[in-house]
Amino acid sequence: MSSSPLSKKRRVSGSEAPTGCSPAPAPASCPAATPTNGMARNGAEAEIDEGLYSRQLYVLGHEAMRRMQSCSVLLSGLRGLGLEVAKNLVLGGVKSVTLHDPHPADWSDLASQFYLREEDVGRNRAEASLPRLAELNAYVGVSSCTQPLSQELLAAFQVVVLTNSPLEEQLWVGDFCHSHGIKLVVADTRGLFGQLFCDFGEDMVVTDANGEQPLSAMVSMITKGCPGEVTCLDDARHGFESGDFVVFSEVQGMEQLNSCGPLQISVLGPYTFSIGDTSSYGDYVRGGIVTQVKMPKHVQFKPLRAALAEPQLLLTDYGKAERAAVLHWAWQGLHRFESREQRRARPRNQADAAEVLALTRELAPGVALEEEVVKELAWQSRGDLAPINAFIGGLAAQEVMKAVSGKFMPITQWLYFDALECLPEEGKEALLTEEQCQPRQSRYDGQIAVFGAQLQAKLGDQKYFVVGAGAIGCELLKNFAMMGLGCGPQGCVTVTDMDTIEKSNLNRQFLFRPWDVTKLKSERAAAAVSAMNPSLKVQSRAERVGPDTERVYDDDFFEALDGVANALDNVDARLYMDRRCVYYRKPLLESGTLGTKGNVQVVIPFLSEAYSSSQDPPEKAIPICTLKNFPNAIEHTLQWARDEFEGLFKQPAENVNQYLTDPKFVERTLRLAGTQPLEVLEAVQRSLGTERPRGWHDCVAWACRHWHRQYSNNIRQLLHNFPPGQKTNSGTYFWSGPKRCPHPLVFDPDNPLHLDYVVAAANLYAQSYGIAGSRDRGAVAQLLRQVRVPAFTPRAGVRIHVSDQELQSASSALDDGRLEELKASLPSPEELPGFRMFPIEFEKDDDSNFHMDFIVAASNLRAENYDIPPADRHKSKLIAGKIIPAIATTTAAVVGLACLELYKLVQGHRRLASYRNSFLNLALPFVACSEPLACPRNKYYDVEWTLWDRFEVQGVQPDGQEMTLRQFLAYFKKEHRLEITMLSQGVSMLYSFFMPAAKLRERHDQPMTEIVARVSKKRVGRQVKALVFELCCNDDSDADIEVPYVRYALR
Repeated sequence: MSSSPLSKKRRVSGSEAPTGCSPAPAPASCPAATPTNGMARNGAEAEIDEGLYSRQLYVLGHEAMRRMQSCSVLLSGLRGLGLEVAKNLVLGGVKSVTLHDPHPADWSDLASQFYLREEDVGRNRAEASLPRLAELNAYVGVSSCTQPLSQELLAAFQVVVLTNSPLEEQLWVGDFCHSHGIKLVVADTRGLFGQLFCDFGEDMVVTDANGEQPLSAMVSMITKGCPGEVTCLDDARHGFESGDFVVFSEVQGMEQLNSCGPLQISVLGPYTFSIGDTSSYGDYVRGGIVTQVKMPKHVQFKPLRAALAEPQLLLTDYGKAERAAVLHWAWQGLHRFESREQRRARPRNQADAAEVLALTRELAPGVALEEEVVKELAWQSRGDLAPINAFIGGLAAQEVMKAVSGKFMPITQWLYFDALECLPEEGKEALLTEEQCQPRQSRYDGQIAVFGAQLQAKLGDQKYFVVGAGAIGCELLKNFAMMGLGCGPQGCVTVTDMDTIEKSNLNRQFLFRPWDVTKLKSERAAAAVSAMNPSLKVQSRAERVGPDTERVYDDDFFEALDGVANALDNVDARLYMDRRCVYYRKPLLESGTLGTKGNVQVVIPFLSEAYSSSQDPPEKAIPICTLKNFPNAIEHTLQWARDEFEGLFKQPAENVNQYLTDPKFVERTLRLAGTQPLEVLEAVQRSLGTERPRGWHDCVAWACRHWHRQYSNNIRQLLHNFPPGQKTNSGTYFWSGPKRCPHPLVFDPDNPLHLDYVVAAANLYAQSYGIAGSRDRGAVAQLLRQVRVPAFTPRAGVRIHVSDQELQSASSALDDGRLEELKASLPSPEELPGFRMFPIEFEKDDDSNFHMDFIVAASNLRAENYDIPPADRHKSKLIAGKIIPAIATTTAAVVGLACLELYKLVQGHRRLASYRNSFLNLALPFVACSEPLACPRNKYYDVEWTLWDRFEVQGVQPDGQEMTLRQFLAYFKKEHRLEITMLSQGVSMLYSFFMPAAKLRERHDQPMTEIVARVSKKRVGRQVKALVFELCCNDDSDADIEVPYVRYALR
């Protein structure tokens, strides 16, 4: 968390509310001067607050943010869909949002309009929503407008968004906006249907079509010819596509390429591509880096009136390839019906649906219509579902951001979506009658219009567990509250998250406010959604999920659940929850985001595969020797700097404290593998002896000497071992290809980067010893002039490993004499009573703690050693902090799709084809929904089984005695014709055929829980209802066979 509220900001102009509109009042907690939340007041002159927008900046970049912060948006229609769009735009940080809606709120709005309360029914929707929207981001001017739409009103904005608007209004607004250069987004939802249209003018310039980092590759050869062919090093595919543009740098011999503008390429293979005519250039010698260049793309849009007649359609479900065209005409038929009747079609009314179908046929003569789909659109026209609004609202807000920033490829021009598979699989006509779907003056009327009252009752009685209260968790809880999940007499939603709220969370985790910073996420999220729907029964917990909390989240807890929704940010926790859901046979909603990319996976007991059934390949690690001696990219120097941080300010302090408090520390250290004993004890000896500072001046001197060691002495030693002109046995230069020849740096206290390093390193070193530091750069520079740095001469006989293979094969024999010398030189703990060091945990988001100051300086100095382009603080934090880029639009869209699957789970859908896993990338734009994969089937003898199956064994016999190991083995032999060869519980081996006979005799007649307790050295708790055993078995023919696990019931 950043302790500097307005750290690292960039200036952007302020905003004013359009004429005739009401601005948002300043939040009550913000005084008239500078607000206590550390943000500018709504609409006041603002800057890009990197503390707030950091995760979004990694998606959009500073230039796109600057353009957004100069953009005023008019959003018309403040029902659930309009609110979703507004919420995402305010979080995103546009200059201003004007909320337009002349209508009062009614009961049906409460189905998805999460900023309306029951007491707001009858009030104007825009005015009632405004204060809560304004709280989301004090940098955005939010105002309301209740006058009718007019050309004068529209002319004041760069973007207009129409939601739930009649077609006649859409057409005249579309004509005006297109002719006046105003970007237009039209969005609409009806029940399980969604529609989105974009018109961004005659010539929109897209500066970055996909948002990916430009690709780069190292060159190994360039031929002379027409065209010239480029070959890249074969350690990784270049990844380019034909038509890409590239530039060259550091090419030797064919230097003309270094000064060329972007060249278009044709890909010849994974490591080769051709460029233009190189026949007049010099001969290629060596080296070179080729880098992709993002070229502007021009996109033309038709006005709405023309696009209606000649639609361009974006597909979202390839299993419904023809559906979008049908919906395009059906939506127009629905608008014509509403214009003629001055009302929406009634739920499940056959006459209204027939009329909409007839009108659609008139509009589209000769078009093959799916009649049932057209009628469903009519029947659901009064439907208002929070998940559909979240999905379409996320996409619509992202399109607005594209329109004003030129970042990412826009939708051209229509997107239609439906989720009709959410309706009942069987008996739909009986369940969804006109009577069942009638409004009941209930906040759920918009949902009842689609699914009927019976499903609403089922939703209310659900018990769900939300794991995580970050961005996805907040969206899940909001949708659950709107859907009425856990709002009935038997229902409940439990949310857990051990984290506290940080400033950077506020840009996406919309349930939190600036005054919530430092409070528990789960508690504040639960309180926020309870205000949205007071009927929601929500419990907040702060315990992480994992093996160490199975006493909290025990058998009783999981068995009472109806399902789990993950909102996690790491794979290990996801895998753990997946295993728990498989064991307890509970459905799991799994979702995740990465910038504009997102995915949803639904795990259905006995039908689908589990989350853990397929995993992404592990990330490719940077070779150790590359990090230590041969970096060639800024990622390498940043990882080296992170390792430096751990090795200087965390690990030595931890080892010293263990040495001082644990009498067996040295003994345990000597048992470590390789050269680790020597390295650990040397670090302890330095920390307590030769390099222990007595005051601030010693810390500065240490930092200066360490600077010389890393950026001068070690480089000089490396060049002594491998001189710049050295050739290998094959005749190629040693310093070629991925090996960049370094040069030593000369320390200069007047060089800002050199001083940055010393100030940060000295302060961190001082912190680790509990010594007061200093931020006075002038005083540090004066101290540096008094530091004496020993002269360095490269030594002969120093071995430097060139590859990881060489490093691994090198002898790791320890110098016993040196170890004994070290042990003898260590001061005894008794000589240092009360002394302890303070290990420093890396924290990337606090700009006052010197952590990122050290990382940036250390990395960029090493980059300078190797002539690698440096990285600014923003990029350095992304890479070194392993930050996951995030934006609210993707989160909203992904969670909307996840919650659609919830409707199916609650109804008990049993056809796998009814469910959808989803993948999206809002930058491209790309949305794909597909049927989940079925769980793989296995077999032993004639018994088929899947990951959802298991052996159920009752451990306690009818006489009250527990089963012994002998009885357990005999049970499987008799009942299943399986001979158990190995039996384990967790990491504990309970039985194996190769066990010593004495141990086997001892265990044979022991109860199973007693064996588990002895082997694992952990008592089986009273709360444990069952144990899980894993088996290795042979069949009747002595062949190994795969079998399910065992659930061994204790009670």
